[in-house]
Amino acid sequence: MLCEECRKQEATVHFSQMVNNQKVVMNLCGTCAKRRGFSNPLKNIPFPLSDFLTSMVSESAAKVDGRLTELTCPVCKLSYDTFAKTGRLGCGNCFEAYRQPLADLLRKIHGSNLHRGKRLRGGALVMEPLKEEARLKDELKKAIEAEDFERAAQLRDMVKELQEKLQAVTDV
Repeated sequence: MLCEECRKQEATVHFSQMVNNQKVVMNLCGTCAKRRGFSNPLKNIPFPLSDFLTSMVSESAAKVDGRLTELTCPVCKLSYDTFAKTGRLGCGNCFEAYRQPLADLLRKIHGSNLHRGKRLRGGALVMEPLKEEARLKDELKKAIEAEDFERAAQLRDMVKELQEKLQAVTDV
């Protein structure tokens, strides 16, 4: 979205205010926002997520015996001890390698390690066909392995039809 004032740069400051019971919204680039006197009051206040995680991880690691310090990701070789010091995981496989300690950490931060929040509006319209597509593709693979080519052709057509419907839903 372009800046509403200069119409040249990308808008990075989004300001909304109620004026006479009307919501007024301004989308400005950094230069125009600065010219109008808008600034981020939290800009110079540090709040690095890694420091927060480090404090949470160190606290839990201190309560547990040396088992956690021995954990290492088999892919990137990052030790749990290094994660506890930096607050950063090395790769996607670290989630599996540190499953239980991370579940405990999420439970401490969020009160639960399960998502119970809002879902994407219309999400079911997209998710159900995706699940069905995955099921049909799995069945198609099994039909091909069993050399049941007639069934495989039917399943292929069903997958194609489902993909077309899904494309129509996501294009809206």
